[in-house]
Amino acid sequence: MAIFTDEHRTTSAPGEPERTAPATRRPGFAMGAIGLALAALLAMLGAVMRSNADFAHGEVTRQLTAQRITFKPLDALDDRERRVPCLVANAGQPLTTGKHAQCYADHFIGAHLRSLAGGMTFAEMREVQTSLRARLADAQARNDPSAADLQRQLDEASRQRQALFEGESNRGLLLTSYGFATLGTKADEAANAAFAAAAVLLLAAGVSLLRAGRPRSG
Repeated sequence: MAIFTDEHRTTSAPGEPERTAPATRRPGFAMGAIGLALAALLAMLGAVMRSNADFAHGEVTRQLTAQRITFKPLDALDDRERRVPCLVANAGQPLTTGKHAQCYADHFIGAHLRSLAGGMTFAEMREVQTSLRARLADAQARNDPSAADLQRQLDEASRQRQALFEGESNRGLLLTSYGFATLGTKADEAANAAFAAAAVLLLAAGVSLLRAGRPRSG
């Protein structure tokens, strides 16, 4: 006859004293094995995220370095620019990182764009050009003396719109690089978290396996 309990397994035969067998150790080993597997999975995930982060930062640096953009020297900054901490901190340095790109795009190019055409954008200047062209055509058709002045206004509007196009395009590209670099930073943070979680799981699995390997008394 055999009797099973949660802690011990007791076996006996008629006329013989009871013999106690140690309880199974499989749950502890199973938990340890699962912990090791999860730790390995998190470590691999961390390695992938770290690789992605390194690629993002490396690609951003390579692309920005190729553009050969340099911040204005400190002695060339005007009063407004001297009030921008990142322009002062990076004065005279080459633009090579996502943070550099964000600073240059928002506080240098962006500021100059806002000073053009009364703060209008490239898209908004299209209406100005269209209106001036229509007025110029009407003045020329009537031989109106104001045609010369309207032509000058149209030329200036066209120049400003072209400058806005170039500035907004460069600013957009730099902010795209900044966004890509930010994704790399987030991937780096995720990798650190994955490695930390893997270390905790590895420690927990080790403790579980050690406890499971100890013979139970009693």
